Amino acid sequence: PLPPGQPRASLAAGIGMVHQHFTLADNLSVLDNVMLGTEPLWQPFSRRAAARAKLLDASRRFGLQVDPGARVGDLSVGERQRVEILKALVSFGRKRGARILILDEPTAVLTPQESEALFATLAQMVAAGLSVIFISHKLDEVLRVSHRVAVLRAGRLIADLPAAGADKALLAEAMVGRAVAPATKRAHARGAPVVELRGPFELTLHAGELVAVAGVAGNGQQALAERLFALQVPGGVARIPQDRHALGVVGELPLWENAVLERYASPAFARFGWVRRERAMLHAKTLVERFDVRGTEAAGLWTTTRSLSGGNMQKLILARALAGDPEAKGAPALIVAHQPTWGLDIGAVAYVHQQLLDACAAGSAVLLISEDLDEIFALADRIAVMHAGRLGAARPAREWTLASIGLAMAGEHAHAA
Repeated sequence: PLPPGQPRASLAAGIGMVHQHFTLADNLSVLDNVMLGTEPLWQPFSRRAAARAKLLDASRRFGLQVDPGARVGDLSVGERQRVEILKALVSFGRKRGARILILDEPTAVLTPQESEALFATLAQMVAAGLSVIFISHKLDEVLRVSHRVAVLRAGRLIADLPAAGADKALLAEAMVGRAVAPATKRAHARGAPVVELRGPFELTLHAGELVAVAGVAGNGQQALAERLFALQVPGGVARIPQDRHALGVVGELPLWENAVLERYASPAFARFGWVRRERAMLHAKTLVERFDVRGTEAAGLWTTTRSLSGGNMQKLILARALAGDPEAKGAPALIVAHQPTWGLDIGAVAYVHQQLLDACAAGSAVLLISEDLDEIFALADRIAVMHAGRLGAARPAREWTLASIGLAMAGEHAHAA
């Protein structure tokens, strides 16, 4: 048993944590990052030589090659993750290092090749006697790396079963409480170009086409999304931002206000500078019913938006985006979806996927920016890869493999082609 809210007790028990978003200081060396916070303030000097030897020993034992003197800001994402793992494993000023390692979505920021290297490292750690808790929504990876699988739903342990006897369908049903049907594409023709980007990003988007942009986080995807969000396109641009809480909704406002937030000045919802509340609320009610936004049973359209679950908040954003402006009479010409399924359960993911595919079949041009390669291969007609601010050419999805897209994500464009 561990007392809640006491990290020191967890460290003393040998529990190490590697967070989904790295917590390293980019301006410090690898050794400085691993040592950070481990030495008492009253100690007259830093025992760097002993710490360096301990770090190199752990690096050798677990197959996590690092340069102790390298500046973290100069490392690749995969190398930074090695540093995070070593920081959790190596003990300075504690009786022992980590014996239980918790990894939260560890492959979210890795290329497929880097993920393979991580899996090999985890197998080596387990063989050496460590226990690993691998938190992920990627079911293929879960089944591959684990001996046992535990499923959480709504804060409760729903299932705990051997990985050898489990499959994706069984785990998906346990995660959401029902069978989950995958999204399906409808056959349709590609239309005329809707958007042609020039300059830093070269990209043409056609009506009735879903183009996906893959890449490791932080390689310029946000800049691309913001440029597209700002476009003025006949037929309108529907935006589904990456951060639903900070950019998608105003959490303190009621649901009905968020439902018209991006179009409150439209003649459909305003006259002489005043909001036509009755029309706005009717529109919100239609969206809630059409997109099955739940969590409004108590307060209805006056439900505070921040009280919605992540999945229902994303449904609201999706509904607002895909419905467009009632004055425009039709689906948006361009839909920009940046990480639209981030943090959603597998049932909500399937729902979002189907809505994007249906909008595409109805004639919208859809740009999907995602770090989930399973999502990209399931949805995309064409795929482009972004690395270091450079957007590669969008090629038909059938021309890509997991290996080639991984090389492109790592900057090996020539090899990928």
